[in-house]
Amino acid sequence: MEVLKAIRDIAVKPVEEDKKEGLYLKSLAEFIVMVWDMEEKTKGDYFSNNTFEKLLEDNNRLYRGVLGEGYKTSYGNPTYTVSLFGEELGRLFAYLHNKLHTMIKFAFAHEVERLDKLSNLYLKVYSCIEDNGSQYEPLLNLVKSFEKDILQVEAKARIEDVAVKTESYVSEIIETQDLRDVRYLFRYGRYIGENEIKTAEFLAGYEKIDEISKTVVNSYINGFTRDNKDYRKKSTVRVIFNVGQELIIKRLMKDFKAFGLKCILTTIDSTDPNKQFTYDHRFDGALFFDEEYAKAKEQVYSEILEAYKEPLSKYSGPAFFDKFGEIPFAPESKKECLKLNEAQAKLFQSHQGKLRRMMDKYMPDTETSFTIIAFPTPEIGEKFEKIFEDTLEINMLDSSKWEKIQQHIIDLLDKGEYVHVKGKGANRTDIKVKMQELKNPDKETNFVNCVADVNIPVGEVFTSPVLKGTNGVLHVEEVYLNDLKFLNLELLFEDGYIKEYRCTNFEKEEENKKYIEENLLFPNKTLPLGEFAIGTNTLAYVIAQKHDIVNILPILIVEKMGPHFAIGDTCFSFAEDVKVYNPLDGKEIIARDNEKSILRKTNIEEAYTQCHTDITLPYDGLEFISIITKDGETLNIIENGRFVVQGTEELNKPFEMNI
Repeated sequence: MEVLKAIRDIAVKPVEEDKKEGLYLKSLAEFIVMVWDMEEKTKGDYFSNNTFEKLLEDNNRLYRGVLGEGYKTSYGNPTYTVSLFGEELGRLFAYLHNKLHTMIKFAFAHEVERLDKLSNLYLKVYSCIEDNGSQYEPLLNLVKSFEKDILQVEAKARIEDVAVKTESYVSEIIETQDLRDVRYLFRYGRYIGENEIKTAEFLAGYEKIDEISKTVVNSYINGFTRDNKDYRKKSTVRVIFNVGQELIIKRLMKDFKAFGLKCILTTIDSTDPNKQFTYDHRFDGALFFDEEYAKAKEQVYSEILEAYKEPLSKYSGPAFFDKFGEIPFAPESKKECLKLNEAQAKLFQSHQGKLRRMMDKYMPDTETSFTIIAFPTPEIGEKFEKIFEDTLEINMLDSSKWEKIQQHIIDLLDKGEYVHVKGKGANRTDIKVKMQELKNPDKETNFVNCVADVNIPVGEVFTSPVLKGTNGVLHVEEVYLNDLKFLNLELLFEDGYIKEYRCTNFEKEEENKKYIEENLLFPNKTLPLGEFAIGTNTLAYVIAQKHDIVNILPILIVEKMGPHFAIGDTCFSFAEDVKVYNPLDGKEIIARDNEKSILRKTNIEEAYTQCHTDITLPYDGLEFISIITKDGETLNIIENGRFVVQGTEELNKPFEMNI
């Protein structure tokens, strides 16, 4: 291949120490050559002929440019590149480094077309600098042209990965490799750390893999039943998992097959080699995102979705394995990073909404479901195995028992015009949440009686509040949202929308506001309160307290450990018109819309936020949760962190247990 030969020549060509651009380009060339060599090497007996130690060494070598202290002087670090080349070129050069870094995963999947395109991009950048010097505009035009050129390839791969490809290099690894020989981990090309290695070693001797698989599959199927949908019309399910969990996934494939569902295994996760690197590049699209690009992407998606309409119609939804235990990430805020300007952010919001509606046309939420479960990673510490066992116990709690207990809470909640939640001690929460009006209480309810179906574990009751009349302050001293730590997060709601917001992550108030805007509100200026819920899994809370892991648990578990408030869309987005019922009492859940989502009937662009972030208050931070009836009567559900509704006594027992 002539392009690769040219890049090999650049990689070995001497560069004077004072030639900054030359050193940068040489570094990228060396990386590209290393990746192509690895692509060739992994076609043969590379994995079986090398020791675990050698494979680990090679894996780390691929990622050394972003690992540890080396990132400070990495060309992937915008702070470093801007210091060398100035703001415009520095940001563009950091973008290019990040873009080329994706070649690693394509090499191990032997996606040669995508490797070729990225190699060609590099060579064009090199030639442009050779011919014109380091002029920003010609380089920017190259980037914009490249991003448009790869839309077809990337969109096709994205749609195939989500809902089409039942055979992949991931599924081949799981089906053909000896999963008790942990060298298989390196076949993905993802960064492999202690989490992946120790998880695989632990599961190799674990005796409850069948139980985990059956729990996930049964919960997935039960989600269809709960929401009045028919999984039998479908034939595929997308499974998203963490590297190291393959023995579970192998069993899961068999159990899903028993229900006529074939697994799509294309999306895997592994330890991020550098979360700051990932965070620094989250808005790299700002370099090229404009109206022309957005329209081109929408057109490409429209064509590819139509081409795949038959397999997409058979897609049932995702089963997702979440993880927890990693050290909470508190990012450094860098002025050198690319960011969307106000016009781009507004366009991005509209663009994302259009793509979401396109996807829903071919894979409608009215026909699909999901399930999600979480397990710890070894990074959680020396008690990993005990915490894993305790987590499994939580994940397998008796749904039917919880359903009956939660019904008592729902019966009381349905009498309320408002729910009043007040914190105590250092927690400043004081908010009144407006409930929907029940016109026929004998046949209608506001709350979903949620057990271990779509969201494992049990249990919670949740609703879509009325926005107008929902007012007050939500405050959490420390919370982990979207893999980011927030300190003293405080949101002021006025008629259901966030009016003011603050946190104390940084010294400057301006940086704190920007942190919330970029990581909670984006791409919106404000968000509605899309969901209010009360979690009832007191056992999970007590176990989390015992292990001192409350602040690192995923929201999937945390949301079951107290009241929670979701900012963004309701839990029924894109499926509001599907009637759903609580199985126990047969009542229809009528609180499926709010004043925001109902706009879909008049202006669908205004109806959805493309966000849904749960924020939970722990039991010990609560003074009370009470309902206020139309007559002004106050009835408590929780007092000082304990349930007081008749029939919920069982929920308080874990607080008294010596766990």
